[in-house]
Amino acid sequence: MSNHVQPEDSLARAALEEAKALCRGAEVLPEGANGLARRIQEARGEGRVLRVKLGVDPTSCDLHLGHSVVLRALRRFQEHGHQVVLIVGGFTAQIGDPTGRNTTRPALTAEAVAANARTYLAQVGLILNLEKVEVVNNLSWLGSMDLNRVLKLASLVTANQLLAKESFGERIGKQQPVALHELFYPVLQGFDSVEVRADVEIGGSDQRFNVLMGRQLQMHLGQKPQLAMLLPLLPGIDGQRKMSKSFGNSIGLTDAADQVFGKCMRIADELIVPWFELLTALSGDEVEAVQAELASGSNPKGAKERLARQLVLQLHGEGAAQAAFDAWRRVHCERKVPAEMPSHVVASPVGVIDLMVQTDLAASKTQARNLIKGGGVSLAGERVSDLNLKVPVPAADGIVLQVGWRKFVRLVPTD
Repeated sequence: MSNHVQPEDSLARAALEEAKALCRGAEVLPEGANGLARRIQEARGEGRVLRVKLGVDPTSCDLHLGHSVVLRALRRFQEHGHQVVLIVGGFTAQIGDPTGRNTTRPALTAEAVAANARTYLAQVGLILNLEKVEVVNNLSWLGSMDLNRVLKLASLVTANQLLAKESFGERIGKQQPVALHELFYPVLQGFDSVEVRADVEIGGSDQRFNVLMGRQLQMHLGQKPQLAMLLPLLPGIDGQRKMSKSFGNSIGLTDAADQVFGKCMRIADELIVPWFELLTALSGDEVEAVQAELASGSNPKGAKERLARQLVLQLHGEGAAQAAFDAWRRVHCERKVPAEMPSHVVASPVGVIDLMVQTDLAASKTQARNLIKGGGVSLAGERVSDLNLKVPVPAADGIVLQVGWRKFVRLVPTD
C-alpha cells in the first residue's frame, strides 16, 4: 500500500468530485456539494469516514421504488466507504410522522412495528449491503427517557417553531386538531441524530423540517451539526402524483420481474431521465448521455427498455432482467404469446366476462367490462369488443385469452 501523501489541493479536488457524485439529484444544506466535500475532507483528516443517517418508521411492510430513492443515495455512500446508519423507529413509529397528514396517525403497537421492521429490512437488503449497515432501534434510547430528560430536550425547541411546521399550520388553519404528542415527533427524530452522531442525514424533500431539527439539537448539545441531504419525491407511473400504493401508481420492490418491467414501460416520457437519475446505479455521465439521446430525437421506447432492465437487474438479477426483456419483446414486438401460461378448462360455451373472472384475468365483472371497453382484451389474437361474446369450447390445442400484455390464459377442452 502506497504511503504517498497527496497535496492539500489534490485532496480537496478529490473530495469535491466524490461529493458531487454522492449528492447527485439532491439538495444539500448548507452549502451544497462544497459543504459535503468539506465534511468529507475533515473526516478523512480525522482518520474516519462519514456517518450517514436514515431514519425509517416501519409503519407499513410494503416498500416501493419511491422509498428506494433515499436507499439508492445511501448505497452510493456505501460504495465510497462511508458508514450507513439505519435507524428503525421502534419508538417514533408508535407516534407516527405527522408530515403531510391532515389527521393524527393511528397509534401502532410495538409488536406491529417490530413485525413491519423485519419485512422492511428484508426489502432494504435488495439495495443496501446490510452486512455493512449499522442498524439501530430508537426504542433503545427514547423508550428509556424519563420525564425530566424529555422536558430538558423540549426546552431546546420553541412551540413557535413546531407550530410553523407546514402540516401543523395547515391543520390549525383548517381548525383540524393537532395532538400534543405529534409536536414531539420532530424533536425525537432530531434527537436520533444526536444519539448516533450523524454527519449527514438523508431524507425526502418533505422531511426538511425534521432533518433540520436534527442539526439544531446537535448544535445545542455540543455536536457538529449534520448536513441535510434532501431528495425529491419520486413521481408515480402516472406522472401526476408522488408514487404511493394508495394512488395505484407504484412499483413495489418485491413485485415480480415482469411486473416491474411492464409498469416501467408505461411511465410518461418526461419521467425517463429523473427515474434514471434517482433509481439506477448509472453514473452521472451515463444519465447525461441518455438525456442527450432523447434530446436528439431518439425513440423514448429504447430508453424505457434500458431503464426497465436496470430496475429489474437491481431488484432481481441479470437472469430475471433478460427474461423480462425477452418476454416484453416477444409480446410487444413479435406479437407472440409467452411459452408458458396457466390453462383453464372450458367444458361448454361461456360468456367472456364470466370467463375473465373465473380465470382471475379480472377481479370482477365490472372490471372485465371496463377492460373490454378499453380494448385491453383479446381472444386468439383478435381484440374482443362484444361484451356478450360467448367463448366456444376450444380445439385440442387450445386458444389464448389475453388481458393487457402480462396476463394470459390458455383455454383448453376437457380431456
